[in-house]
Amino acid sequence: MTKMPLWDLRWSFLLFIFGQLDVHYVRATWPSPNSSGVIQLLGLFPDKENASKPTDLSVQSRAMFKAAVLLSQQYNITIEGQFIEWQVIQTGGTAINAISSTCQAISASNIVGIVGPGLSRETLIIADFAEKVGIPVVSYSATDPDLSDRNAYPAFYRTVPSDNAAASAIVQLFIQFNWTSCVIIYQNDAFGYDGARVISEAFINKGFKVADTVAFDIATHNYQDDLARSLTTSATRIVLLWAEPTYTSLILQDALDANVLGPSFTWILSSSVSLDSFNQTFYSNLTGMLTIEPTTATTVGASSNTTLLNATYAIWQQYENETFPWSTMVNPYALFAFDATWLLIQSLQQLCSTTTNSSSSCISFDGSSFCFDRRFLNSNSFFDTVTNMTFLGVSGPIEFDVNVTDRINGSYYYAQNSQQPSSNKISFVPVLAYSDQNNWQQYAGENSIIWPGSSSQPPTGIPKLDGVTLRIGVIESDPFTIITIVEGKTQVTGYIKDLIDELQSITNFIPDIRVAPSNETYDALVQAVADGVYDIVVGDVTLTANRRKIVGFSRSIFDNSLRLLMRKTPDASVDLLAFLKPFSRNLWLLILAAVVYAGILISLLEREENEALQNRSIISLCAMSMWYSFGQLVGYGADFDANTAAGRLLTIGLYIVSIVLVASYTANLASDLTISKSQSVISGIGDIKAGKIPSNRIGIRVGTASQDFYLAEISNNNPNYFPIIGANTRQQSYDDLLAGIIDVTFLDTGVAEYITNNIYCNLTLVGDGFDEGEFGIVTPIGWLYGNDLDVSILALRQNGTLDDLKAKWFESQTCPDATTTSTALGIEAMSGLFLVFAVVSGLSLLLFVWKKRYIIINFLFKLAGRKTSFGKKKGSARRRSRKTSKDSQNSQLPPSDFFHF
Repeated sequence: MTKMPLWDLRWSFLLFIFGQLDVHYVRATWPSPNSSGVIQLLGLFPDKENASKPTDLSVQSRAMFKAAVLLSQQYNITIEGQFIEWQVIQTGGTAINAISSTCQAISASNIVGIVGPGLSRETLIIADFAEKVGIPVVSYSATDPDLSDRNAYPAFYRTVPSDNAAASAIVQLFIQFNWTSCVIIYQNDAFGYDGARVISEAFINKGFKVADTVAFDIATHNYQDDLARSLTTSATRIVLLWAEPTYTSLILQDALDANVLGPSFTWILSSSVSLDSFNQTFYSNLTGMLTIEPTTATTVGASSNTTLLNATYAIWQQYENETFPWSTMVNPYALFAFDATWLLIQSLQQLCSTTTNSSSSCISFDGSSFCFDRRFLNSNSFFDTVTNMTFLGVSGPIEFDVNVTDRINGSYYYAQNSQQPSSNKISFVPVLAYSDQNNWQQYAGENSIIWPGSSSQPPTGIPKLDGVTLRIGVIESDPFTIITIVEGKTQVTGYIKDLIDELQSITNFIPDIRVAPSNETYDALVQAVADGVYDIVVGDVTLTANRRKIVGFSRSIFDNSLRLLMRKTPDASVDLLAFLKPFSRNLWLLILAAVVYAGILISLLEREENEALQNRSIISLCAMSMWYSFGQLVGYGADFDANTAAGRLLTIGLYIVSIVLVASYTANLASDLTISKSQSVISGIGDIKAGKIPSNRIGIRVGTASQDFYLAEISNNNPNYFPIIGANTRQQSYDDLLAGIIDVTFLDTGVAEYITNNIYCNLTLVGDGFDEGEFGIVTPIGWLYGNDLDVSILALRQNGTLDDLKAKWFESQTCPDATTTSTALGIEAMSGLFLVFAVVSGLSLLLFVWKKRYIIINFLFKLAGRKTSFGKKKGSARRRSRKTSKDSQNSQLPPSDFFHF
């Protein structure tokens, strides 16, 4: 293998170096314009002369301007026999340079039209100057909406869509992705200020909101307000940047330094910039941005003049090939520059073709050579010709209206998305295309949008809790928040702790849980959020009107109502006649009358035929008859039956009455006894309002929603209740109830059910719930993350998580359930019945004694006549002997001595 000479190596190295240089540094070889040409078009481009880093806007637009003029020469388009020539000015982006250079060019040359300027702040003064001179100025990139007024700028035209069209496209983009607000950052010149204004107006007309605006000073590179604070405190995370590419790069770098560009924010730019200049460590933050930029008809599939375009590209490649990119990569503003140039060429040709019979030249000026004293003679005709000119340009159809300076039926936009295909490369790729007819559609390249954070889901535009540290205040309240000390460390459990964990798993915030002092009231806890002590408070905090005045509340985390909490009352008091209550007094009298009536009938019907009733006295007969009717009526029956047909028929009637009476009595007795077992002093909040319990016996926890309810609904703002204050007022209310200091207190339903089911079995709830409300998470008013928190809470409610937490912490029960406790009746409930039985049995004994009165008297007389001198043993023997003798005598008494009943 031969060795390469040293000079060959050096030469190859130099070729490599020159090949790697930016093409912008290579001098173009365009043919020099004919200095003797009397017809020239002036092109204004924003870069400085010999700029070290020229922009695509200037380089490519200038190339298309020159190519258009050369193409007119190739097409042999002449004005009064002369080709049109060009003259180029680099303005440096300042209005004073633009007007100064333009004045010099017009004073020294025969300038009949101006293409440009490239910036809105230059165009405002150039358009006024062109009106004075009487020549048209056609801009290819000045989008200031104020320039659309034909009456204010009669000499101005533009082939680029104005910011009015851009505002409409942006509104449609927001509609497509369900965004409703944004922050606008704009450069402080005509382009930035007027662009921000017209976008704000479009938002207002659509019901959207511009949350804030931040001005960027293009002279000092500072911001009107603090950038980081403006964005982080805003209620939206959509940022619209309206600035030129040079300032866009500076603002993006500032945003990266302030950590407001990345996963939490979605940036929409008015122009794309090269992202290669940023540090690779920031590529992940730069991913997901969008640009909204004007484009040409081919992007959306509309018609354009490809013949002109191909011919122009050929000229460009012929004379400045080093700056020509791929045809698909040509800057759209360059195509607008060609159409602006071609519009003037066509208009000049049309103007001069209609004035050929005139003795004077169609392009004549009057006045001195000084620019401000010159005037194009056919200015009005020239303006009318431009206004009425229509043709198919390389960017789409070119047509104007007499009332506005904007082109009509040719406003197209496309959205590019910053994507990172590899770890060391990031760039913008087209993803969406827009036209007035079709709104936003998928771009032909079918690139999917990669959103900030490399997400495939469009952002909501609202601030997210992801990565945000929250100071969360909680207060002890079993079972919502259970505080325990384990090895000297405070541990928090309960419904609230589980809820915080569930919310954290969804939103990925960082919880800093802080337990409030035990003596802090709920109102004080709410005030602590308003004062910035806590970011949020999560607990059994009721949403009330007074609290909403100083703080915000999230969606409901627990549906609540107030309940009455009392000591359990003993069972029903002793009522000796409780067993008689099922029937009224009149009904009892009717039943007694029926027994007597039926007894009389039985004695009449059965006396002659029934052996059980024969040979009896009247009293005995009536007693036996009454016994029969009573037995049949109560369903027991008697010890004899009816023998006659009439008696049996009467018995059937007694059976029918018996069935109904016994069933009715049994049902009513059971109902009365059940009610008596469950009776309380009051039955609900209505009795509290009626004053059945003295106000000083009603315990109210100060600083709670129950206090607000009592004052508003019961006492008419009179604090006549028994105040419960101090540390742990809820525990104090339990103690006061059990100690008899108060008779009733108000308690939230969740806590009330928990403590009566698991802790204080001798306390009970009375009546139904009242003052229905809800518990919510306390937040500052207008909290940035309120929407994100609400969405997360709704998700937990929809997937059943809140119901599961409620079942876990509130449906347990260790106290005996009142519904499962034995319902056996006590002695007290039936004491009256047994007292009646005792009376009846006593009467039976008296009746027995009455019938045995003679035997008893005889026994007592004999007992009194015994000798008392007998010894204890003999006396005892004689007593046993006498007793045996008397028992024998009793057994031998005739039957007539017994009372038959």
